Amino acid sequence: MPIERSERPKSRYKRILLKLSGEALMGEGKYGIAPKSLAAIAQDVKDCVDLGIEVALTIGGGNIFRGVSGATEGMDRSSADYMGMLATVINSVALQDALERIGVETRIQSAIEAHQVAEPYIRRRAIRHLEKRRVVIFAAGTGNPYFTTDTAASLRAMEIHADVLLKATKVDGVYTDDPKKNPAATKFRHLSYLDVLKKNLKVMDSTAISLCMDNDLPIVVFDSTARGNVKRVVQGEEIGTTVSRAVGGRASNA
Repeated sequence: MPIERSERPKSRYKRILLKLSGEALMGEGKYGIAPKSLAAIAQDVKDCVDLGIEVALTIGGGNIFRGVSGATEGMDRSSADYMGMLATVINSVALQDALERIGVETRIQSAIEAHQVAEPYIRRRAIRHLEKRRVVIFAAGTGNPYFTTDTAASLRAMEIHADVLLKATKVDGVYTDDPKKNPAATKFRHLSYLDVLKKNLKVMDSTAISLCMDNDLPIVVFDSTARGNVKRVVQGEEIGTTVSRAVGGRASNA
């Protein structure tokens, strides 16, 4: 009798970069890392790996320290940004531990040298890790002050030739206004890069959006707090908001 082989569910993308905020690790707390949130994120990533998708990650450090807020309180902006970068290294080590506890082989590559806990960032090595089905976590942003982790995510996504940049948030897409404050706010299903820039929508910072626009890298903004949403996005479900080239020259609302 022929042996039946189970096929992996189809996915829309071969290689993704998932951008997480540091706040995603806090859970219900005001700062720090919540083990349950960490475990849930790790499982969402594993679900994608199990589909055969090559997964890279960047994570912010806002749950520990945010460079911009430090600068606004009198600290030198460069010093504050370097502290924020080091916070992302802490989060990356925590996420690596959570992933490897559930059997996902992981590598951290840091833009700031931290040899005891991470490899230096080397583009070709990162791509090789991905080809071997290892999850790669990019830490410490670009290694330069005045650049956000959003910009770092856009840059790394293009360097590794990712098919899409997935921007994980606590909201289920991009709205015309803050939906928590304005019940009449409507959600965009699709936006062009220029729409985001002209309307000053808080998707990612303008440098990150411009990088994606110049290199035609689509962005999907979605709610990562709902279990399984990462898998739904990569399988092609129309959730969240997609930012790419305009369809027929206009963005469409939900």
